[in-house]
Amino acid sequence: MISPRLQRAADTLVRAQFAVAPGESVLVTADDATERVLVDAIAAAVLRAGARPLVALAPQLPFQGGLSDPYVSDSLRAAAVASDVWFDLCFPYHAGSTATSEAIAGRRCRYLLLATAGADSFERLYGQVDFAALMDFNLAFAAFVAEAAGETMRVACPLGTDLAWTIDRPKLVRERVARTPGLHTVPGTQSFYPVADSVRGRVVLQALFDEDHRILRRPITILVEDRIRAIEGGAAEDRPRLERALRRANGGGHDFGRCIHFTFGFHPAARLTGRHFIEDIRVPGSNAIGMGLPWWEPGGGENHPDGIALDQSVWVGDRMIARDGLLVGPPELKAPYDAMVRRLD
Repeated sequence: MISPRLQRAADTLVRAQFAVAPGESVLVTADDATERVLVDAIAAAVLRAGARPLVALAPQLPFQGGLSDPYVSDSLRAAAVASDVWFDLCFPYHAGSTATSEAIAGRRCRYLLLATAGADSFERLYGQVDFAALMDFNLAFAAFVAEAAGETMRVACPLGTDLAWTIDRPKLVRERVARTPGLHTVPGTQSFYPVADSVRGRVVLQALFDEDHRILRRPITILVEDRIRAIEGGAAEDRPRLERALRRANGGGHDFGRCIHFTFGFHPAARLTGRHFIEDIRVPGSNAIGMGLPWWEPGGGENHPDGIALDQSVWVGDRMIARDGLLVGPPELKAPYDAMVRRLD
């Protein structure tokens, strides 16, 4: 049964974020870990919008991005190119794969890296928030980040993270309504991209997505001096997996690569699940640190590990932006931040 809250979330995705139009072709990709009720809810919302859904179900991918290419069928690649909208529920996800690159190169498909298997997580992200207020803040934050290019950004957390870098120009542009063909993401987080080799310091990870996503039994510390120089701590089952994933993302060598993106999560309804990566990195104050080889460089792909640090404090230049995960300024951000609310109905 599709609950009213799940239906509202699906309609918000289809109508408010993507403005799916009558007659458009909408591809929904899912894997054998995706809850059927979530797939049904999104397909039903597409039908209510007067569009034409196609649901593609396949075995769960072992890797995301370019590493997934051998496991993606030609039929899926053909369907993606011929779609106006692609909602990708798969986790690991298709972003960064040849299928996604071909779809985007056709300048028709609007691809969403949705990457969640659970209806409960989807409800929180799209159905338990004042979506207009969420987008107001997300757009204001994106504009702030674009203007801060060239400044020094520093993050710290209670467990010992202390990391700084020079802010580069944004790689993706957030749209209030996703009308432009290309890659789109779930609202509720803002990415920061460092100038190559400018990152210095240490980051303490409390959750990790490499070969799977999980909360870490013991934190892992990453030491960075332009590139990732050392990995310390972590439980016996966790650190070797991260090291394998970093080497795999960098072509199988001994180099761990670089820190390639950071984020600030601020979704008022998100909670730390240990199961849903896309939701966990939107928990207020969370920081998803992408490591490895960037997707925008030759040979890169969305196949890099992502670690999560929580309760981060943030400075841009000499301005404090957040303290222990909560945004404190500047005024042009604080007002729309305070206007975001969690819906409980």
